[in-house]
Amino acid sequence: MEPTLATLPTHTLRLADLATRRPTQFSLTPTDKERQAIAQTLDIIAVKKLTFTGEIAPKGKADWTLHANLGASVTQACVVSLDPVNARIDEPVRRQFIADLPEVDAAEAEMPEDDTIERTPEMLDVAAVMIEALSLALPAFPRAADAELGEMVYTEPGKAAMSDDDAKPFAGLGALRDALEKKGESDS
Repeated sequence: MEPTLATLPTHTLRLADLATRRPTQFSLTPTDKERQAIAQTLDIIAVKKLTFTGEIAPKGKADWTLHANLGASVTQACVVSLDPVNARIDEPVRRQFIADLPEVDAAEAEMPEDDTIERTPEMLDVAAVMIEALSLALPAFPRAADAELGEMVYTEPGKAAMSDDDAKPFAGLGALRDALEKKGESDS
């Protein structure tokens, strides 16, 4: 049976129920089925290992700070050959949950300098934070060690093919320089 979004892990904390004088520890290690669902959600081949451990600590009267470590072994498709590419991810994760964060109503808004700040939710799904952190930490362009981009050359029959070097803006200047030098030598 294929994993579905229903098999994604959840670990929800109601912030109002957490201790306000000390951090609350958490440790997540998704099951095989949950890792398959995460891989499907992130459109990668596999999530072989995944751990997310840390704490959420009170900060003032209504704000919270999450500090965690994300560890994962993933397999993605090579952007050139589509061969499997393994990667190890070890990433610190930090989120700040601010109760009095102003609403942004503008159609266009600038990204804040600190992208770890979010509005304090009533319920915090630590597993969702883990999945988001993993998606942000994935290599953007995984490439197998032996993957090479070949050069494709297309042209009409009987004509010389144009290479990548010919397409460069100053490629013709080299040929012009050579022709002028040759002409100069023959005139002497």
